[in-house]
Amino acid sequence: MEFIAQELDQYCCSHTAEENELLKRINRETHLEVLQPRMLSGHFQGRVLSMLSKMIQPKRILEIGTYTGYSALCLAEGLTPDGKLVTIDVNEELAARVQSYFDASSFSKQISYVISPALEVIPSLQEEWDIVFIDADKQNYIAYYEMVLPLVKIGGYIILDNVLWSGKVTEPDKNDKDTVLLRKLNDLIHEDERVEEVLLPIRDGLMIARKK
Repeated sequence: MEFIAQELDQYCCSHTAEENELLKRINRETHLEVLQPRMLSGHFQGRVLSMLSKMIQPKRILEIGTYTGYSALCLAEGLTPDGKLVTIDVNEELAARVQSYFDASSFSKQISYVISPALEVIPSLQEEWDIVFIDADKQNYIAYYEMVLPLVKIGGYIILDNVLWSGKVTEPDKNDKDTVLLRKLNDLIHEDERVEEVLLPIRDGLMIARKK
């Protein structure tokens, strides 16, 4: 995930707004107590997600892949006062921890946390989304994208994480299932006339697609 020199990354982070105390706690506890802490969005990407959400001012946010709740809380910072964020994950083992973080936040009444396969849940939600953030199992990324795009409002956004896959998408000799899938996804979005897109080399790659 490290695409720039460590010194430059540290400089960027040191000139980026701080996490609030709850986010610092989630960051710390995830690294100390939860498996695969690199899945956490973290300080810099979290502030990017927060800034994007504040710029868009969404009423409805859908997140596919909750992990420990860090990115959901960052995105929630931009919600309108009557806004709602639905976040979906399948990891029951983390549910009590994550719900406690949500309950401790100022967005507790605006966040709906669902433990169930996203492909089964999404059709039942009957919502139009201003932002969809996809950060879950890579093999279903294309399925998630195709499912949510019709549900995103015109001018709304789909944001997909990990689309550079530690740089492997550019390496011809890397052909594991996830790398191949992410190359296909990036090409699909780039060629999709329903959206305009920008791929940002932030952390492990953020693809931002705006629905026309």
